[in-house]
Amino acid sequence: MKTKNIPLAVYVDKDTPLHQLSASWKLLFIIIFIIVTSVVATTPTRGLIACAVAAAFYVVASIPPRVAFSQLWPPLIILVPLAAFQWWARDFDYALTMFLTLFASMLIAFLLTLTSTVNEIMESVETSLAPLKRFGVPVDNITLAMSLTIRLIPLMFATVGEVLDARKARGAGFSITAFGTPVLIRSIRRARAIGEALQARGMDD
Repeated sequence: MKTKNIPLAVYVDKDTPLHQLSASWKLLFIIIFIIVTSVVATTPTRGLIACAVAAAFYVVASIPPRVAFSQLWPPLIILVPLAAFQWWARDFDYALTMFLTLFASMLIAFLLTLTSTVNEIMESVETSLAPLKRFGVPVDNITLAMSLTIRLIPLMFATVGEVLDARKARGAGFSITAFGTPVLIRSIRRARAIGEALQARGMDD
C-alpha cells in the first residue's frame, strides 16, 4: 500500500486559509462540528448537508480530489458493512443517516492531517494544554500519546496492506487467521520496539 493511500499519512502543502490556521483552532472546530453533526443530523437529508459542508472545506483547502479519495476510501471498508448491518437491524433511513453522519465526521477529521503537519498538531496541543500543568495534568504524556496515535494509525494501515500484498503475491486465498496473525505479530513487535525506545529515553510508564 502506497503512503499516499494511507489515511492520516498525507500532508498537502498549500498556502490556503485552512493551512495557515493554527492546528488548535482546527481541533476545536472538528470537535464542535462532530458534536453538532451528531445532534442535528437526524435525517438522511441533514446528514447529506453535513457531508456537503465538510466537503466544501476540502475545496477551500485546495485538496486534490484524488488525494481526498485515497484518504477516505479505506475507512469505508468498515463503515459500509456497519451501515448495512444497521439497515438489517433497524431501517434504511437510520442506516443512511448514521453512515452520512460518520462520513461527514471522517471528512472533517481527516482534513486536520491534510492541512497540518504532525509537528504542528503536537505543538498546538502542547501549547493549549500547558496551563493544565499547574494542576498536575501530565501534558507531556498526553501530547506524546496523541503523537504516537497519529503516527501509528498510518503504520497499521501500511501493515495491513503489506500482509494483503504478500498473500496476493503468493496466490494464497483469504483467511481471517492467516491474515490476522501476521498483522497482530507485527503490531506487537512494533509496540515492544516503541516501548523499549521510550524506556531508553527515560520515559516512565
